[in-house]
Amino acid sequence: MSIVDGPILVWGAGAIGGTLGAAFLRAGHKVVFVDNAADHVAAINAGGLRIAGPIFEDTVRAPAFLPAEIEGQFRCIFLCVKALHTAAAVAELAPHLAPGGVVVSAQNGLNEIEIARVVGAAQTIGCFVNFGADYLEPGVVHYSGHGAVVIGELDGASTERIAQLFALMQQFEPKAVLTANIWGYLWGKLIYGALLFATALTNDSIADCLDSAAARDVLVRLGQETGRVAAAQGVATEAFDGFDPAAFMPGAPRAALDKSFDDMVAHNRRSAKSHSGIWRDLAIRKRKTEAEAQLGPIVAAAEKAGIAVPLTRRLIEMIHEIETGVRPLDFANLAELASAEGATA
Repeated sequence: MSIVDGPILVWGAGAIGGTLGAAFLRAGHKVVFVDNAADHVAAINAGGLRIAGPIFEDTVRAPAFLPAEIEGQFRCIFLCVKALHTAAAVAELAPHLAPGGVVVSAQNGLNEIEIARVVGAAQTIGCFVNFGADYLEPGVVHYSGHGAVVIGELDGASTERIAQLFALMQQFEPKAVLTANIWGYLWGKLIYGALLFATALTNDSIADCLDSAAARDVLVRLGQETGRVAAAQGVATEAFDGFDPAAFMPGAPRAALDKSFDDMVAHNRRSAKSHSGIWRDLAIRKRKTEAEAQLGPIVAAAEKAGIAVPLTRRLIEMIHEIETGVRPLDFANLAELASAEGATA
């Protein structure tokens, strides 16, 4: 029996979970949604989940529940909540994981570590996603752009279940990748994620910020901090969507950095998603971001390795200041960030 036979439980029906769940439904799979937003759950049950945007538009129907309402056990659970909610969500979903089942971390950050701590590494699957999507309103998710989708066993093993999950992800994204180095993708995304957090200090689009000569120097230095930490972990980072994390490793030539930035700009200009989800949390939804949950592990790993990461530390502080309303979104924030290292933006 395939790991994806029977209902797939999607825990978190927002941007990532809603988009994946809708694609699984369109491919003929049974899906059950769980979300902690009562209005979103009610809207899905009343009128279905509507996917808007240039990739496909559809309204799909599947049962949706609040975490306290879901019953039963599932062999395949996709965890799609924001990183800051991972600990609470995995504690809630653990009783619903069937023996021999798996939890797939379709999130941003190193959430696989926390998931494995609760349900066990043998039942945890690494997953990397970089497609563009946003939650718009109850019952509506915007799928705005194709992006990398990668899946792999945490230990890199080639197993029957990972082949089945890979086939499932190909039904969402035909260019999905099956990897024996999922940690290389996750650490590569941490470098890219740090850049996205920096762009969210401004009101400029991702592409405009990455393309700005005034911003690029501090963004390079910020990415190199995480690159040094990744190198200290012995991780071989993996490239995706025009982003080359190797360009941010110690000793990489500036030409490689410039090419990576140019490729990132080109990729982001092709997407209908102009700003990051981080920016949306700050500017539109006015809520706490994943700054501590995503960037905090970089700082923690840096401390263990004896690596200074002043820009990353200051970036977390500045994001918190925007969250609490004491700092405005402004391009000038990048110059202030640069000063944390004595550099100039």
